[in-house]
Amino acid sequence: MRKRILVLLSVLILLISVSTAAVAQEKLVMATTTSTENSGLLDELVPPFEEKFDVRVDVVAVGTGAAIELGENGDADIIFVHAREAEDEFVEAGYGVNRRDVMYNDFVVLGPPSDPADIEGMESAADVFHTIADSGAEFVSRGDDSGTHKKELSLWDMADLNPDGSWYLESGQGMGASINMADEREAYILADRGTYLAYSGEIDLEILSSGDSALFNPYGIIPINPAYHTHVNYQMAMAFVGYVTSQQGQGIINSYSRQGEQLFFPSAIEADELEE
Repeated sequence: MRKRILVLLSVLILLISVSTAAVAQEKLVMATTTSTENSGLLDELVPPFEEKFDVRVDVVAVGTGAAIELGENGDADIIFVHAREAEDEFVEAGYGVNRRDVMYNDFVVLGPPSDPADIEGMESAADVFHTIADSGAEFVSRGDDSGTHKKELSLWDMADLNPDGSWYLESGQGMGASINMADEREAYILADRGTYLAYSGEIDLEILSSGDSALFNPYGIIPINPAYHTHVNYQMAMAFVGYVTSQQGQGIINSYSRQGEQLFFPSAIEADELEE
C-alpha cells in the first residue's frame, strides 16, 4: 500500500512538473525609453512578435541612461534607445552586440502659444536655446540622463551656455510627465516629436521650433552580449532585432501615426521598399 502511494505521488509530481513546463512562457526583457512607450508605438509593434514567437516581452520604460545601465548590469536582454554616442560606448565596452538602426524622428522645441521668448520660426536650435535663456522664460528639462536630456545638454553646449537659475526646472521624470509639467507651467521644453504628437490633443503647448539638423533623433536596438552576461535571452533578443528590422516590423513603424501624422520613420529598410 505504501509503495502504491509513493508511486502515485511520484506520478502526481511528474504531471505537475510537465503541466508547469507546458504553461511556462518564454520571456524577453526589453529596456527602452519613456518616449518610445509614451508614443504608443510599442502597443502596435510588440504584440505581433509575441504571437509569432510565443514569447512575452516585458518592457521596462526608463530614460536612455537608465536603460543602458540595466543592460550593463544584465537586467535586460535587449535595449531600444536613442543616444548614439552612448550606444556606441556601450557596444565598445563589450556590453552589447549587433547594434542595428531601427527608426528615427526628430526633436522639437515646444512652448506656450504666447511664446514669451519669441522663438517661433527660428531655425537654429542653438539660437533658440540662447534666446530662451536670455529671456528668462521657464524651461523644463527632464534632468534624467535620458536620450532627450543628453540631446538637450548638447544643445546648451552648442549655445555656449550652462543653464542655471530659477527659470531652469528639472522634472526628473519621463517625456510624457515632463511635457505635462511644461504645459502646466506654460514653459518651454525639448521633446521628441512622437511623444508630442501622442499628447498634442491634451495640451496647449505648440511646436515653435524644429527642422535643425542638430535635432535629428535616431533610435537603435542592441542585444546584451551573452559572453558578458550568460543568462540573457540572446537568441530571442536577436529574433526581436530581426523582426523590428524586417519588412513586417519596419512596415508597422512606417504606418504608425497619431493625430494624422507619422511619428517615426523606418531606417533599416527604405520606406518605398516596404510592402503596402
